[in-house]
Amino acid sequence: MELARKLAILADAAKYDASCASSGTTKRTSRDSAGLGSTTGSGICHSYTPDGRCVSLLKILLTNYCIYDCLYCINRVSSDVPRARFTAEEVVQLTLDFYRRNYIEGLFLSSGIIRNPDYTMEQVIAVARTLRIDHQFRGYIHLKTIPEASPALIEEAGRWADRISINIELPTEIALKELAPEKDLVRTEAAMTGIKERIEQSKAERRDNPKGRSFAPAGQSTQMIVGATDASDRVILARASSLYEQQKLRRVYYSAFSPIPDASSKLPLVAPPLVREHRLYQADWLVRFYGFKAQELTRDAKPDLDLAIDPKLSWALRNRHQFPVDLNKAPRGLLLRVPGLGTKSTERILKVRRWHKLRVEDLPRLRVSVKKVLPFVIVADHNAANLSIDRDDLEGRFRPGITQLDLFAGKSSVITGQL
Repeated sequence: MELARKLAILADAAKYDASCASSGTTKRTSRDSAGLGSTTGSGICHSYTPDGRCVSLLKILLTNYCIYDCLYCINRVSSDVPRARFTAEEVVQLTLDFYRRNYIEGLFLSSGIIRNPDYTMEQVIAVARTLRIDHQFRGYIHLKTIPEASPALIEEAGRWADRISINIELPTEIALKELAPEKDLVRTEAAMTGIKERIEQSKAERRDNPKGRSFAPAGQSTQMIVGATDASDRVILARASSLYEQQKLRRVYYSAFSPIPDASSKLPLVAPPLVREHRLYQADWLVRFYGFKAQELTRDAKPDLDLAIDPKLSWALRNRHQFPVDLNKAPRGLLLRVPGLGTKSTERILKVRRWHKLRVEDLPRLRVSVKKVLPFVIVADHNAANLSIDRDDLEGRFRPGITQLDLFAGKSSVITGQL
């Protein structure tokens, strides 16, 4: 098979894996030294670092052959999709060629399982090892590891990769046994624990020897599929929160289930709304950076996130007794719970209010959404309590109108009544 045809098949097969961001690694560059590439430059597409830089990665599978029969996976052994397989040397050459043409700055490499987990892991490692040793490649490398692979192989993967990850796929063990019988949630989490302990050990070693080799300096991540089972957002967020606390993951990625050809009757016929994936990311952000607990963002009576409004606003409307918040006096933790205030705007408020009392006119200057914030706050010339925060129509102010396309004029109109 021609290389271009392989690339088309295996790049397309990799699109279902969302966990390809590149952030948190150590800075490396080939400037003024031997080697090729860096982790500090600006890229052109699809992955963003915390400081806003866009970093491009060649995102491919080593092969889409797989001996497993995970029902939600298009590359399962019973699927009739076209198959292809790269050699390790082909992936190395593609990475170098794409880098020299300024198409990419790193590699995201995953694979279906061929022969057995250890054999597959050896092939994946061979790519990273060759890039690092033979070509002195200093760009970003993310390797997808296999939980069933031996600890020694996962250890070696972490020596060459910036980030390694193992997909947990589904939030509950029952669902995993039903849809992916070859996979074991306990074994996956045990592999994650081993990676976490090795990362912590590496950090301790680096304190004593700063020039020593790091183990997966960008940490580990995982992915969960959303909508392939009836698991609620409450269950998904609880699992993600547990992984953050116990495994110290850098990220949990959420991937909306996409219906696949010749699917099992155990799978849903339609994909979940993409906005559900977006709301999960927003809720995940609140847990990681805003001090929320996962269980606060949903309720037993309504275990899924509200698709019409963001999770923080939804929480605030359910907990109006905690408002209004005085922007001139409230501590940082309480400010972060105000709808419309992000981490950066909160820091600006804390800094500015040291010198003078905040007024409504100051909010736009601090890049704060006045419309969203005012119903929940007190400033020197405004008290949300006077606007009756308990009023019944407050929630309606934030919910978007229902939009229906005009079939004749090609325009849209907002319908305020029922359809």
